[in-house]
Amino acid sequence: MRRSTFTDEPVTYGAVGGTQAADLLYYPPKGYRSFERQARLGSGDERFRSAVTALMTWGVQRGSGIRVTEAREGTGVQYEGVIFNPDGTPAKLQEHRQSEAVFADDGSPYIVNGMTAVLKIPFWPLTVSAPIRVVYVVDEPNRAGFAYGTLHGHPESGEEAFLVELRDDGSVWFVLRAFGRPSTAFYRLFSPVLRLAQRRFTARYLRSLLPVRAA
Repeated sequence: MRRSTFTDEPVTYGAVGGTQAADLLYYPPKGYRSFERQARLGSGDERFRSAVTALMTWGVQRGSGIRVTEAREGTGVQYEGVIFNPDGTPAKLQEHRQSEAVFADDGSPYIVNGMTAVLKIPFWPLTVSAPIRVVYVVDEPNRAGFAYGTLHGHPESGEEAFLVELRDDGSVWFVLRAFGRPSTAFYRLFSPVLRLAQRRFTARYLRSLLPVRAA
C-alpha cells in the first residue's frame, strides 16, 4: 500500500473521540462493540513517567509483537475530540493546543495528533496491514496517552485509546478503551476470528507496559 493511499483519507467511522465518553461501555456508537480493560503497572512518579515514555513511543504495540511502519506526521489536520455531558450526550468539540515536538531520551519522537502509520499485525501464518491515524493525544499532569482511529484497509472500523494514569493513591494504571466492528462484509464473515484475535492482543497490550518490559 502506498502512503498516498491513506495519509489524506478520513477515518472510517463517525464517532471520532468516542473513547473519551464516560459511558462508552453502556452506550457505544450504534452498531459497535465496546470494551475497557485496566492493568496496574506499579506506583510512584518514576513508574508513571517511564510508562508514559514507553506508551508514547509505540511501546504498547511493539511490546505486543506489532510492527509500526510508515509512521508519518500526516497532513497536519488535527481531529477535535468531543466533550461529553454527564449523561453521555455530546456537548462540544474539544479544542487542542498546537502539538509540540517531544522526544524520549533515546531520541524517539512522541506520538502526536494527526500521525498516521500502518500496523503490521501477526495473524497466525499471515501478517495483516492495519492503517491508523492518531485522533487525539492526552497530556495531563497525572494522565497521558493517545487514541487512534482506523483508516481504509483496516480489518476493523473504530477507535482504540491507550492511557496511563497516576491515581490519587499513587498507583499507576494502564487503561485500554475501544469500540469497533468489522470494517467490511468480508471481515464480518470472520467476526468470531477477529474477536478471538482482539482478545489475544488485548492480553498482550495489558502486559506490554509492565516494568519488566518497560525497563
